[in-house]
Amino acid sequence: MRRLLLLAPLLLFTAGCGVVQSAEDEATDDAREVARKAGERLYGQRPRTAEEVGRSASGIDGVEVLRVTGTSTHDGDGVDVVVRTSGTAHKGWLAPEEVVVRRCFKVQVSPESEWSADPRGVDCPDGPPMTFAPPPEPPRLPYEELRAKLPRVAEGGQVDEAEVRRALAALALDPAIRTEVKADGGRVGVLLSVRGNGFDPQDCLLARVDPGATEVWVPPRIHRMPGEGGCTVGNALTPKPSPH
Repeated sequence: MRRLLLLAPLLLFTAGCGVVQSAEDEATDDAREVARKAGERLYGQRPRTAEEVGRSASGIDGVEVLRVTGTSTHDGDGVDVVVRTSGTAHKGWLAPEEVVVRRCFKVQVSPESEWSADPRGVDCPDGPPMTFAPPPEPPRLPYEELRAKLPRVAEGGQVDEAEVRRALAALALDPAIRTEVKADGGRVGVLLSVRGNGFDPQDCLLARVDPGATEVWVPPRIHRMPGEGGCTVGNALTPKPSPH
């Protein structure tokens, strides 16, 4: 009995130490979860430069970018980003204390990256978080100019695809603006678009040249969201129904 009484304080001390360690582990897991979600945000098959990946990571709440290695997501092993995140947990029972840790993790971004993979913990590099210049502004899509240049064809007339292409060439568009022209059923559809970021609505212009009508318009925002198919030449030829 006496031996058990003597062991009791030791057991309490050992248990207390275990609680402290457990709280740090929980806080580290919390920090890892922030880094894992950042990896989900960076995941994607679209080719991006290391600077683009680093800039995107630095804009995620709770994430500091300390190092970026690699050239682009589709070169070699892709791009590795070392991020620093914070995690919290609580220790103690009667008077809980908050434990806060800051940890660093390596997030890989490449076509071979696994969705929602747990990032590997690494030592934090010395130095302050990296900063990135804002991305260049996308070129303005020439709504009025396109409307003025496209041919008008009389009712019963024939739409000439080559004439539509000449009208686009005369606009001397910025190289960052992608153009697509398609003829179908006696009419010609036109798409002008700039590359989006995969999250926000894409910028695009649609146009259709029909006998008796030439139209230029911007699809509704919901149709320009990634995966909605609003910024396609097919949507110029056969527009999607307006959202309610």
